[in-house]
Amino acid sequence: MTVGYGFNAVLTAKPGKADQLVDLLLTGLDEGNPGSSEHCLVYLVCRSASNPDLVHVTEGWSTEADHHRIFATEPAQAIVARVQGLVAGSEPYTDYVPVGGKAHL
Repeated sequence: MTVGYGFNAVLTAKPGKADQLVDLLLTGLDEGNPGSSEHCLVYLVCRSASNPDLVHVTEGWSTEADHHRIFATEPAQAIVARVQGLVAGSEPYTDYVPVGGKAHL
């Protein structure tokens, strides 16, 4: 399967909540959560090297429709609701269509 849709989100955690936000975002990879879907091909959570409150999330999905369908599920919406409680603000999503690259974690 190839990535047909992706995006990057930059989230500003509430003061002192960045570790909790990162931990919560990483639960997205747990069985039954959005990142465990066969349609989620890239799920990367990063911290800013210069601002401890900034968290970056990069996702790559088989299609935009698959992303929207899976994020409409109850487990995904539960994570989104919890994330909102830890976030002071966010930049607009940057969506894209990957054309190549490499990722080894």
